[in-house]
Amino acid sequence: MNAPLYTTEILRLAASLNGPVQLDREDGRAELRSPTCGSRVTTAVMLDGEGKVAALSQSVHACAFGQASSALLQQGAVGCDAPQVEAALAQLESWLGGGEAVPRWPGVAALAPARSRKSRHGAILLPFRTLLAAMQSA
Repeated sequence: MNAPLYTTEILRLAASLNGPVQLDREDGRAELRSPTCGSRVTTAVMLDGEGKVAALSQSVHACAFGQASSALLQQGAVGCDAPQVEAALAQLESWLGGGEAVPRWPGVAALAPARSRKSRHGAILLPFRTLLAAMQSA
């Protein structure tokens, strides 16, 4: 019997995603779209003096997996610098592609049901790609 794709944990994460918030200052912004599924994420970021995420705001138009990934990103991004986000993105890509090592991002193991569904990978990676692009535009 196949395990359900949309687990209670995925749906809980998706529902926990906050809407866009007003930042005190916007240092960088990016909007990316997944050509695979049409998901779209816009991220604005405020960086501290060391280039680490001090706050972020996201507008997410995606499936439950894209929303869940955005929620995980939102929960763990504060305090990260661009190399850390880039490393997390690379780990996530590898893991989704069949790699054994679970990415070192809090809660990401909840996305495991999508590993066998390549059509969901673009939506899961999109929030991380968008945050990195926003940080690089700063």
